[in-house]
Amino acid sequence: MRALVVDHTATAHLSLTDVADPVPAPGEALVRVEAVSLNYGEVLGATYPATPDGALIGWDAAGVVIQAAADGSGPAAGTPVVTLGASAGWAESRAVPATMLGVVPEGADLGAVSTIPVAGLTALQVLRRLGQLLGRRVMVTGASGGVGRYAVQLAARAGAEVVAISGNPAKADNLRALGAAEVHADPSQVDRPVFGVLDNVGGQQLVVAFAAVQAGGTVVSVGRSAGADSVFPPEALRPTDGRHDRSIRTFFLLADAATDFSADLTWLAAEVAAGRLDPGITWRGPWTSYDEAATALLDRRLHGKAVLDIS
Repeated sequence: MRALVVDHTATAHLSLTDVADPVPAPGEALVRVEAVSLNYGEVLGATYPATPDGALIGWDAAGVVIQAAADGSGPAAGTPVVTLGASAGWAESRAVPATMLGVVPEGADLGAVSTIPVAGLTALQVLRRLGQLLGRRVMVTGASGGVGRYAVQLAARAGAEVVAISGNPAKADNLRALGAAEVHADPSQVDRPVFGVLDNVGGQQLVVAFAAVQAGGTVVSVGRSAGADSVFPPEALRPTDGRHDRSIRTFFLLADAATDFSADLTWLAAEVAAGRLDPGITWRGPWTSYDEAATALLDRRLHGKAVLDIS
């Protein structure tokens, strides 16, 4: 089969080549991939010298089951699915555990659905960790990115007053349409405390966002797109205006390999298919144009999701 692999001599450090077909384990389904979505972290990881040439990468992929898992777990052959994995998603076929795939409604756009696994699941899992959101203020930094857009929509649907932070002023109206009550360029512009923060940026934004958290509130660090240190001066950790017992937590989607994401993937796929969640696709094309999409991501010119259709 063909797959996108790491190639440090090529544009965007990727090339399309022939590789061995995957051999599914008894608890894995074999999926014919029809669309994949790109995440900044995996595209950046392909450029690292420590990532070997020939490595199969790719987290998000959607397609159709062509061979059901031998142990009877997961959906039957012919079922459209969305899949998650730590690697090997950008290929013509993929072996996936039943816990890492969700069933997709018949006739759904698999390109749109392919945006769900990392971005949608991360947003959903982090918002659940923040707790009850109804009537509470929730800040989302990097709100115009893949995780951020899903977080804005899901938090608003949970009844939160969403404060979206985006450095791209052109995205303000769109973020309000997705459910944001406020849109700011920087957390320093937020004038009232928030209950929780989903931070995609890190660096100084994490420090300033923490200063906006109310007593008992939480910042969950998801991403570090700023590529800078988060330096907290001593006064940042002192009680301010009676606000104390605040916390900073970290989150990584694939930290626990035993987690079963199938139900959440299935639910998110149904929401996207029904138009109740906007995947925010800002670039889409054939996978032969992978270098264009990857370069746009690396240059930070692409806000939202990039989708490659597998021909």
